[in-house]
Amino acid sequence: MGGKRIMFDCGMHMGHLDNLRYPDFSRIPESGDFNSALTCIVITHFHLDHVGALPYFTEVCGYSGPIYMTFPTKALAPLMLEDYRKVMVERRGEEEQFSYDQIMECMKKVTPIDLKQVIQVDKDLHICAYFAGHVLGAAMIYAKVGDSAMVYTGDYNMTPDRHLGAAQIDRLELDLLITESTYATTIRGSKYAREREFLKVVHKCVHDGGKVLIPTFALGRAQELCILLDDYWERMNLKVPIYFSAGLTIQANMYYKMLIGWTSQKIKEAHGTRNAFDFKHVCPFDRSFVNAAGPCVLFATPGMISGGFSLEVFKQWAPSEKNLVTLPGYCVAGTVGHKLMSGKPTRIDLDKDTSIDVRCQIHQLSFSPHTDAKGIMDLIGFLSPKNVVLVHGEKPNMSILKGRIQSELGIPCFDPANNESVSVPSSQTIKVDIAKPFLTNCSNLNFIQPRVSDSPIDHKEIAEIVWDERTAEGILLMEKNKTAKFVSESDLLTTLGAKEHTVQLAYCCAVKLKTNSAPKDFKSSEFEDPAASPGRSLLELLSRELKSKFDCSLSITDFDRLELRSFQTRICVNECCCYRIKRDENHGGTERFFCCSWLLSDDVLARKALSFMKEVELDMSNEAFLIEM
Repeated sequence: MGGKRIMFDCGMHMGHLDNLRYPDFSRIPESGDFNSALTCIVITHFHLDHVGALPYFTEVCGYSGPIYMTFPTKALAPLMLEDYRKVMVERRGEEEQFSYDQIMECMKKVTPIDLKQVIQVDKDLHICAYFAGHVLGAAMIYAKVGDSAMVYTGDYNMTPDRHLGAAQIDRLELDLLITESTYATTIRGSKYAREREFLKVVHKCVHDGGKVLIPTFALGRAQELCILLDDYWERMNLKVPIYFSAGLTIQANMYYKMLIGWTSQKIKEAHGTRNAFDFKHVCPFDRSFVNAAGPCVLFATPGMISGGFSLEVFKQWAPSEKNLVTLPGYCVAGTVGHKLMSGKPTRIDLDKDTSIDVRCQIHQLSFSPHTDAKGIMDLIGFLSPKNVVLVHGEKPNMSILKGRIQSELGIPCFDPANNESVSVPSSQTIKVDIAKPFLTNCSNLNFIQPRVSDSPIDHKEIAEIVWDERTAEGILLMEKNKTAKFVSESDLLTTLGAKEHTVQLAYCCAVKLKTNSAPKDFKSSEFEDPAASPGRSLLELLSRELKSKFDCSLSITDFDRLELRSFQTRICVNECCCYRIKRDENHGGTERFFCCSWLLSDDVLARKALSFMKEVELDMSNEAFLIEM
């Protein structure tokens, strides 16, 4: 944009276990130098599909340029990255992509930013973060270079929840909006109805003596659901223990307490009396509790039951009909969570040697922090960008949403595939000075005397009386090393210090004469007395003929010229006139030549007049007419 190249987010694909998990960074530079190829990187939030590849890009690939993210994202991203590294390397035994020290070195390169803080990246590019909801610290990013402006949404939520408000952004003039489209075709029902249903099934399970497993990621939905259950337990005076798996979630809750200013208005207002993240009924879980008797509720990571502690607990609890697994979010194909959401299986094969009997209850609710299709359309309608690009979605659903955006909002929309480039035009404004005479001329109001009446006149009538809306026409003058300016046409030459030049066209036209006597040879000496000049009589005859053809003002000057606007004609007395076209001597008639000249602006009129003069025949046989004239 405007010669600047910005990388929005630097995430990884969670479905791959090799280098395909990372973006194809080789597509960025032509020279192999990332620092010269990129102006900056902006990270929208701490989820791994948005920040997971950043340590690899900085510490392995060598990028050391500017990196921006919000304060909460800078605080929480290292927790997510280190947890991922531990799971992949220490538990699965995979080759290490980056170390803990490299994560810390990467974070040292990050500049934290606040909401609505304008950051001047360089003399041309500035960025500004807006609240996106979704998770703590998530931001939409506004970027502007010159007159070109755009917003990249990252992930956002247009509906407020218990610990975060809805996305908020100013009404901006944008050339482009790049928006996520995770739920491109989904319209969610009432949030309160979903919460009531969730609480109802959990309460029933523990009331009947069962155990509830809630697979969730440590940051975001875990805090949302902990607040929901903690509040419900307090109101219902329930004594059943609620646990969350130790480690990452404990650290995350500590940061949530510290960053209370980024949470919802309700939590900020209650902070004076109680921190919403000091849970009364939620406590850390010990592995020895897995097979303990009695009901309980457990939050365990990861959220898709793709491995880790949530899978370990699922193996133990799935065979009992009394137990419940409730899946609050999206699950990628291939995970245990996705298999459970696709139907109610009685058996799940983890590998060729391991299978799990599934007799427990399965419950699915959408507590996703992503906006739905209505929210996406609402944001696009509010911002009214000139172009929209859809990302972060599934291709068939993106195509449907693209059609809606184009048909309902009338905005060009793109849904490019990976590695596909899209170019959209951007506006450009030239700042100009306006010459005082030009401005004065444009500012003249066409005042009309209002009618005298006893009836009141409203503001609209007054505006119609005094204002004459006209298009101002001028010349844009652009000189090297000077500010461009608007001047009126009459002031242009004065401004430039130049003399006026005009372009005139000329033609010596033959006109036929009808006469009873031999043609008189007009000499220049005979024009000393214009009143007695027979040439003047010819001009008067020609004037009479032209008046019958043209609805214009004609006049004969004292200098024996006939004038029709800038078109002038006079009898030519120069036999060698350079504007005359030589004709055949035996044309068989009497004629006189008239020298004509005109300005380019009257070229159409002049050519019509000349065409007429070539066809007309001036009658000089009537001496009485000549005397009368």
